[in-house]
Amino acid sequence: MMFGGRHMRGLTQEAAKPIEMGRTLRRLLTYLRPFRALLLTVAALIVASTVSRLLPPYLMGVAVDQFVAPGDQPRPAWLEWLLPQDASRTTGLTVTMLMVLSVYLLDWAATGSQIYLMTLAGQRVLLRMRTQIFERILSLSLKFFDRHEAGDLMSRLVNDTQVINQVFSGGIVRLTGMSLSLVGIIAAMLGLNWRLALVSFTVLPVMILTTTVFSRRARAAFRRTRQTIGEVSAELQENIAAVREVQAFARERANVAEFEAINAANRDANVQAQSILSAFSPTLDVLSTIALAIVAGYGGYLILAFDPPLVSVGTIIAFLTYVRRFYQPIRGIANLYTQLQAAVAGAERIFELLDTQPEITDAPDAVPLPPVRGRVEFDHVTFAYQEGEPVLREICLTAEPGQTVALVGPTGAGKTTLVSLLARFYDVDQGAIRIDGYDVRQVTRESLRRQMGIVLQDTFLFSGTVMENIRYGRLDASDEEVIAAARLANADQFITRLPEGYQTPLGERGHNLSHGQRQLLAIARAILADPHILILDEATSSVDTRTEMLIQQALDELLKGRTSFVIAHRLSTVRNADQVIVLDQGRIVERGTHEELLGARGLYCELYESQFRRQV
Repeated sequence: MMFGGRHMRGLTQEAAKPIEMGRTLRRLLTYLRPFRALLLTVAALIVASTVSRLLPPYLMGVAVDQFVAPGDQPRPAWLEWLLPQDASRTTGLTVTMLMVLSVYLLDWAATGSQIYLMTLAGQRVLLRMRTQIFERILSLSLKFFDRHEAGDLMSRLVNDTQVINQVFSGGIVRLTGMSLSLVGIIAAMLGLNWRLALVSFTVLPVMILTTTVFSRRARAAFRRTRQTIGEVSAELQENIAAVREVQAFARERANVAEFEAINAANRDANVQAQSILSAFSPTLDVLSTIALAIVAGYGGYLILAFDPPLVSVGTIIAFLTYVRRFYQPIRGIANLYTQLQAAVAGAERIFELLDTQPEITDAPDAVPLPPVRGRVEFDHVTFAYQEGEPVLREICLTAEPGQTVALVGPTGAGKTTLVSLLARFYDVDQGAIRIDGYDVRQVTRESLRRQMGIVLQDTFLFSGTVMENIRYGRLDASDEEVIAAARLANADQFITRLPEGYQTPLGERGHNLSHGQRQLLAIARAILADPHILILDEATSSVDTRTEMLIQQALDELLKGRTSFVIAHRLSTVRNADQVIVLDQGRIVERGTHEELLGARGLYCELYESQFRRQV
């Protein structure tokens, strides 16, 4: 379980981080600032629904004392105003019950409206947050993606934001409403009978202590659930992307076992979190039941032990309802607090990503790179992915405008790293790279990369039509320009044979096309972009001889008048290069033309002859 161990180590480190509730919540609430007017409306609705929930117990107590079992209780002023003095008990009871029904209807309308408005605000917050995450992901440097799994980043965008949305959409409304209800119930209870109110509060300290203990345990548990779902997403994404390799090596059972182990960690985390909740809720129920018993017993004592009684039957009935409702908000707030733990855990993962600064950024005084002629200079360039382990050492190389430079050498020699530095996917550790005299670190990345075209060995095509994938090289290109680029790339012939021609939809990564066809589309995309500097990373590998010939013809068209860097493993493809640079262990060990290097009988000659013997 090598991969499972890697995931679990990352999980342990993540779960160990403390949750900074206050700072994270304050930052979350900033997302609601654009919706102040909407929130004020929601606040008014919350007040209306809270009042409507407080009135029914009081009205039912009045109904009992005035019309069901009337005693010597004075009639409230509002009832004197509403009903004539000679109104029958039946009429009074009917009017009071109609008021109860009206209050419940008001509660229903206010609650439904506030939920709708907060859902609207929550979805807008979700849209903004997901857009920010996506923008940040696209702005981060390749070093970041070397260290982070795509599935975990997807989980932050999808799962973590959804947990936050649940709190914004309904959690805030319920939390505010319950808090107001709690204050209102306390005021109503003290107003009805302060003795019963104080007795009913005796259980409150025990409930607060219980809530504190359970919340602390829930905090770590919910952070663990957010991390483990990210691990599950990462493993799932990796296996879906590599499904052909999984099946080719008959690794289905082994990969299922690895996924099961990671999924089991997520299961255990969720079981632990839910176990805390399942033990917490019954505890609060028991405490609230004890409070009801105390109120009922003490209320009976106040009636039986005193003459006249210190409390009426209607007041006790109202109190029993208030006590039950008094502990409902406390229980609800406690449950929401645990839900808030999950949201804060997700928010911390999101803010951690949003706060990650790209390692490759434009310098404060960066200027746009003007249209280039294409002179490229590597001036004593040294680079290491990990400190102390240089991949390139003291690289000195100059390509004149329009020249084709072939980069060859054993695997791991540093060829791809060299062109990655040119495109400024990474920054050099020492030395400098200049284009027409401009240091690539002193120009804006957009202006630099817009003048470059890259055709990789593993072509990436997006879900969309053939036309859209070629147009990705220049979004403002017309259909005619796209077709012209496809013809120059020798791609038009196979495109026209597709079911819908240029409007044929492509599957994910273009898997419904052959490798050679995908390469031709990538070349067409580069031709359409019309770059001044071109990077080709073994564009003719893994194709048959006929397709290789078509690709080579397309490349010949693409290379015309452009400064080009060609990474080649098939040395037969670099015979016409103006310079052949031979790299070995991060250093340039040979340079010259194809014929010059063969005559030198060095490493290039060894590589060429070994390939020739294998082909023979």
